[in-house]
Amino acid sequence: MTLRIAHDDDSRTMWGLMKPFEIGIIGGTGGIGRWFADFFRGEGYIVHVSGRRTGMSLDDMARICGVVIVSVPINATMAVIHEIGPLMKEDALLMDFTSLKGEPVRAMLAHSRSEVMGCHPLFGPDVQSMEGLNIVLCPAKINRWKGWPENVFRKGGAHVFETTPEKHDEMMSVIQALNHLDTIVMGLALRETGIDPAELKRFSTPIFNTKLAIIEKVCATNPRLYADIITGNPDIGRIIAIYERSLSLLKETIEKNDPEGLAELIKGGFQ
Repeated sequence: MTLRIAHDDDSRTMWGLMKPFEIGIIGGTGGIGRWFADFFRGEGYIVHVSGRRTGMSLDDMARICGVVIVSVPINATMAVIHEIGPLMKEDALLMDFTSLKGEPVRAMLAHSRSEVMGCHPLFGPDVQSMEGLNIVLCPAKINRWKGWPENVFRKGGAHVFETTPEKHDEMMSVIQALNHLDTIVMGLALRETGIDPAELKRFSTPIFNTKLAIIEKVCATNPRLYADIITGNPDIGRIIAIYERSLSLLKETIEKNDPEGLAELIKGGFQ
């Protein structure tokens, strides 16, 4: 088998080897898994998917596919990795799309002899394309597959960069956990006011309407997803302590009836 450098127009072959490969997505029947199944098919790949009760078996997927991607809810990720990992071939690539990277990457390394790369697309299945959006890669055990994920995602227009699972989770403690925590706190506070949502909307500004839409999405669409993102992040304790200190500082300043001091706090916020 001849070693070579792959190019964009033949990215359906294994990176560095003249051997076509197929892609399997566990959880590819819904959400982000289905989105990427459509994306890879659009790039010319043969894609196999499995769901809770449908699709290809994990044994067949590990046997047939050069790349297998775990794209299931956070609370199911570890069980799926434990099941698919031992089935993987040594020359294959095992990836995951989980919002947290530390624990899944460690599990893939521990339970599989294949190459391993964590991946987090920083967008949801409601987007039309990945053009201009971010994708994080966490290469853990990579040799022959180095370059293929970055190549195919860059071809789709994404901004792709590498980091460690630890750095990824630290950043997600702010970008996801703190962000969603703040949204949930506002939702709980609005409920405590006792004001009817319809009445709120009669008085709403455009910015407030945007915030209401975000609150409704987080609190009503898939609350377990956001609960897992928050509770599963290893840095969440530190983030909550920072949030509490910041809120206490604002409370003290407001109770002093100190608008100048409050303005200074606001001015000193994140720039």
